[in-house]
Amino acid sequence: MQPDHALVLGLFLVVLSVPAVISAYSERRPPRVGAVVGVAGLALLLHGHVHTPGGYAPDDVPEALYGVIGDIIR
Repeated sequence: MQPDHALVLGLFLVVLSVPAVISAYSERRPPRVGAVVGVAGLALLLHGHVHTPGGYAPDDVPEALYGVIGDIIR
């Protein structure tokens, strides 16, 4: 997996985990699934950041996102 793909997938998973955690807290349940998905997303974010020479700056994230979307469309 390329670092850009790991970064984008990690961002996607972290964004998906937020509503799951909020829903669990509002229903007074432990947020198990949301926490697992969030940790997996953070692990992918870290993997992408570590395996990129020099890491990612905040300005590099949109470029990586558009690059991955372009790879998917092609």
